[in-house]
Amino acid sequence: MTKAVSKSGLNVQRVYTTEGVHPYDEVTWEHRDVVMTNWRDGSVNFEQRGVEFPDFWSVNATNIVTSKYFRGAVGTDVRERSLRQLIDRVVLKYVKAGVDHGYFADDKAAEIFEHELTWMLLHQVFSFNSPVWFNVGTASPQQVSACFILAVDDTMESILNWYREEGLIFKGGSGAGLNLSRIRSSKELLSSGGTASGPVSFMRGADASAGTIKSGGATRRAAKMVVLDVDHPDVEEFIETKMREEDKVRALRDAGFDMDLGGKDIVSVQYQNANNSVRVSDEFMHAVESGGQFGLRSRQTGEVIEHVDAKSLFGKLSQAAWACADPGIQYDGIINDWHTCPESGRITASNPCSEYMHLDNSSCNLASLNLMKFLREDGTFDGARFAKAVEVVITAMDISICFADFPTEPIADTTRKFRQLGIGYANLGALLMATGHAYDSDGGRALAAAITSLMTGTAYRRSAELAGVVGAYDGYKQNAEAHQRVMRKHAAANDLVRTYHSNDAAVQKLATTEWQHGLEIGARNGWRNAQASVLAPTGTIGLMMDCDTTGIEPDLALVKFKKLVGGGSMQIVNQTVPRALKALGYQQEQIEAIVEFIGEHGHVIDAPGLRPEHYEVFDCAMGERSIAPMGHVRMMAAVQPFISGAISKTVNMPEAATVEEVEEIYFQGWKLGLKALAIYRDNCKVGQPLSAGKGASSSASAVAPAETVIEYRPVRKRLPKKRPSQTVSFTVGGAEGYLHAGSYPDDGLGEIFIKLGKQGSTLAGVMDAFSMSISVGLQYGIPLEFYVSKFQNQRFEPNGMTDDPDVRIATSVVDYLFRRLALDYLPYEKRAELGIFTADERTAQVSSDYGQVDLEALQVGVEAPAAKTEAVAASKPVTEAHSSTELIELTLGKAADAPLCMTCGTKMRPAGSCYVCEGCGSTSGCS
Repeated sequence: MTKAVSKSGLNVQRVYTTEGVHPYDEVTWEHRDVVMTNWRDGSVNFEQRGVEFPDFWSVNATNIVTSKYFRGAVGTDVRERSLRQLIDRVVLKYVKAGVDHGYFADDKAAEIFEHELTWMLLHQVFSFNSPVWFNVGTASPQQVSACFILAVDDTMESILNWYREEGLIFKGGSGAGLNLSRIRSSKELLSSGGTASGPVSFMRGADASAGTIKSGGATRRAAKMVVLDVDHPDVEEFIETKMREEDKVRALRDAGFDMDLGGKDIVSVQYQNANNSVRVSDEFMHAVESGGQFGLRSRQTGEVIEHVDAKSLFGKLSQAAWACADPGIQYDGIINDWHTCPESGRITASNPCSEYMHLDNSSCNLASLNLMKFLREDGTFDGARFAKAVEVVITAMDISICFADFPTEPIADTTRKFRQLGIGYANLGALLMATGHAYDSDGGRALAAAITSLMTGTAYRRSAELAGVVGAYDGYKQNAEAHQRVMRKHAAANDLVRTYHSNDAAVQKLATTEWQHGLEIGARNGWRNAQASVLAPTGTIGLMMDCDTTGIEPDLALVKFKKLVGGGSMQIVNQTVPRALKALGYQQEQIEAIVEFIGEHGHVIDAPGLRPEHYEVFDCAMGERSIAPMGHVRMMAAVQPFISGAISKTVNMPEAATVEEVEEIYFQGWKLGLKALAIYRDNCKVGQPLSAGKGASSSASAVAPAETVIEYRPVRKRLPKKRPSQTVSFTVGGAEGYLHAGSYPDDGLGEIFIKLGKQGSTLAGVMDAFSMSISVGLQYGIPLEFYVSKFQNQRFEPNGMTDDPDVRIATSVVDYLFRRLALDYLPYEKRAELGIFTADERTAQVSSDYGQVDLEALQVGVEAPAAKTEAVAASKPVTEAHSSTELIELTLGKAADAPLCMTCGTKMRPAGSCYVCEGCGSTSGCS
């Protein structure tokens, strides 16, 4: 770098690097082969051999970076083949732009910045969002943003332009959100005198467009957010839109149509490509609180055209969320109270994952820090080094706007004028566990709040320094008073953080200093960026950084999959667990015994030597001890005052949760000062996305069948004219039926007939056809255990209580029938593999392994450990699951509501309000 830069530019200090030594020379490099397959049919999804990575990068991170981010056609000389090439492609572009735009005091400062940025990426300290890795330094447009907000007005031209702009963003693999509240309602008149269609009708066209573009070559569904204000006259129709579609899914699925995600009949269901959110005002929430009336307003005049009962409308919103997870809720008053640029327009919408909230027609580029990289060996958080890392990252993020390209000119104009950034973090859940904090605890929330405050305070302080070097954002002058007011609100919230330990107290003290300095510098210079921080899902980039947990999430479970060099995988206990036990004061021998117990059982209940008061430290999102829904909400509330935008997170609720509990969570979200909130009740979706790609999914809790030799000329073994049989009458959820099962004389099921529904009804006909299909398959040699593994835990109505003492609850008639057949025709060993036992067998197992159940413990809410015989434990080898989510399902014996990856076929895991595939890094939303 020879070009001189302004002497008023930044001076950069070395934190990670050494003078005279390039970061690449400090690590050991090795060559690896990346071969990624679809485990369902063995087909190769991706192959590149001889790639170069540091020896401390995991196999999984290597696979994801190679397949997702290396540019150039595979098999050609132009294909990237080393992590050095990828990092250099991005970093050198950033440094050159920084030099060209006067960011650095001299060439020496630019060189140090280059080395520091390179070192941090090389050592997985942070990562830019995916579009940076896709585009920067290539011949493609230099798009760096993953999050977009659009705008639509009450004209046909604007509505059609919405379809166009959204399509362009989807084509590029990103997501967008917008608010439809400017479109007049179906209760208002057009200028011609006719009645308007209303925004919900126009959502159909946008949904179809998203589905079409998604299916035209992309490997994931389009990511979009649709918002409607609570005072819009069509709000009730909007609230119930997706719930009504779920009723359609239920009816069609019960009639035998293919309603899984990617199924040929699912296209008849509308509005499935968007997340829906209702934007509620403080006025509405106060009316809910007092039980008063609330006015719905004309889009044209602003006059109230209808009054509704606020509490009733809030109940309908909660009912719909309970039934199908949509809509989420956004709190307009809180969002705009923390808006730095109100003079330039209100914040009306968010990106699809709800973390980016700012002006219409704008975008935000993201980067996330790996919090575990700042945890010292003594268990303290290195706040000073964290602040230095934030300085480097936020500087790089701002530089990217200088050369970035955008999908539309309005987005380009707004982003360049306001320079919105979204620095965030990943691995919070792992950090809290490693330091001995329960996720749902005052100490855990205090440490999370202090770290978040330090991050945003440092980012804004550096933004104020950048304003002194290269100028404040163009919209600052108009919004100076409001921007300063929001900075003071952040600083005041920092002062209110109550600390519980020397660790969080030290971090909070650093944060206080950063906010003070930032306010002082900002008062002189202004700020370079209208927004600095968000908390994103960190799906693919979290895997790139080898993070145990994504974004603000707790750990998914204590036991996960780890891919091995040379192929294969193994089940491991998270490395955070022994570190947490050490922090809690346990000795090495105790730690080894507890870790061994967790590896065998998947939880900490009754682990040898582990004190019950420490159980909560190991609570996870799923498993035997899962974090209560309000625990997630309280963590969001603890960090929200220190985030410029919002938080991508879904609050998971158990299937037994009530509508009233959903209401309470949505109400408390407002009381606690959140900007947005979404819930997901287990199994609330009728058509779960459990199959995709080339192979059909097994039910999520079933053990995958053993491989069998394919018979190219199958032979049918017919039943004799006279054969033994039995008939079982059953009741499932109030529906009565009969199961007739015929056997071969030498034992073995050969046919079934199911009587359900009135003769001549559609249901009876479908069940007859189903019976014949199963019977022919049995006679061609398909093992009964294969069918059981496929059909147990299928979920649809009727379901619920049965009159069978061995199968007390069934998730569907099919689930009951195949459990009953397994009990009657499969040997104990095979049933043990499938987790199916008679009532007497379950009782005997509990009595044998754990003695009498402690009723007093049950009454005070302590869960008795699940019975597990040696046969069951031995029958669950790791190779029968292919992701951490599937491993959890095998442990719990029930399905998790997560889609299968369309690329590699494994079960994805939650990442904020999206899902990410551990195998290949694909996500279900914006990355």
